[in-house]
Amino acid sequence: MRFTLRQLQVFVAVARQESVSRAAQTLSLSQSATSTSLTELERHADCQLFDRLGKRLSLNALGRQLLPQAVALLDQAKAIEDLLNGNSGFGSLNVGATLTIGNYLATLLIGSFMQRHPECRVKLHVHNTAHIVQQVAHHELDLGLIEGDCRHDELEVQRWVEDELVVFCAPQHPLAQAGAVDLERLSTEAWILREQGSGTRLTFDQAMRHHPRPLNVRLELEHTEAIKRAVESGLGIGCISRLALRDAFRRGSLVPVETPALDLTRQFYFIWHSQKYQTAAMREFIEQCRALTAGVRRSDEIVLPPIA
Repeated sequence: MRFTLRQLQVFVAVARQESVSRAAQTLSLSQSATSTSLTELERHADCQLFDRLGKRLSLNALGRQLLPQAVALLDQAKAIEDLLNGNSGFGSLNVGATLTIGNYLATLLIGSFMQRHPECRVKLHVHNTAHIVQQVAHHELDLGLIEGDCRHDELEVQRWVEDELVVFCAPQHPLAQAGAVDLERLSTEAWILREQGSGTRLTFDQAMRHHPRPLNVRLELEHTEAIKRAVESGLGIGCISRLALRDAFRRGSLVPVETPALDLTRQFYFIWHSQKYQTAAMREFIEQCRALTAGVRRSDEIVLPPIA
């Protein structure tokens, strides 16, 4: 075998950072050692893995083929190392979650998981669907929990639990007592919505796609809590997950608006790279997520576990 695991580790780091100097920093190596390792890998294989564009290194066709296999091999090597060190294969887990899942489910799930496996180092990255999909596709995350459609050829997608968006307003808003509201009435309102690229916005736009007139979108915000505060203050009406509104509806600080003409159902999904080696930590975490939602019809009916 003409390559080493260290050389593959350097290759993966350079592929992710597109820079030898930045890769060296992430690996805690000198820049010269990182450059030498990459050069030796290409020399032994008698090939090039990157296109050099000034200081930027971009994977060529062969490099793109090698990357998922190198990541999988390094993951397996890490699992072997953990087993030999008595860590039962639960070394680390990098999870990405979209905002609704990240803010209302993932933190509690991870807390429960770490109670069971305190030796496992878990990192949670919260962003919108488009960003999480990109990170999983580039092997920056082990697993993604998303709330929007994913049609990426290199990713595995598995259904998790159903979710539903709901239009909502402040209690003093005229729509709060209006009963069922049609699309024509909704088009006259000011809207506070999630940003483009989020799963929530995609579901909303799909539900409204047959409406002939553009909506009056007063604000686009990246956080559900900010949308809730804006709607509470009377700036307009919003549309986010029932899960995110569960407590506000119970308190009466916000109220749902009946919109029978809109189909606002969607799915939460697990995603991972199709060539990703599934570590014991990944499998255990997915099983824990499924156990939490077993027998649950919709996300806002989930009984969240207490964290001691």
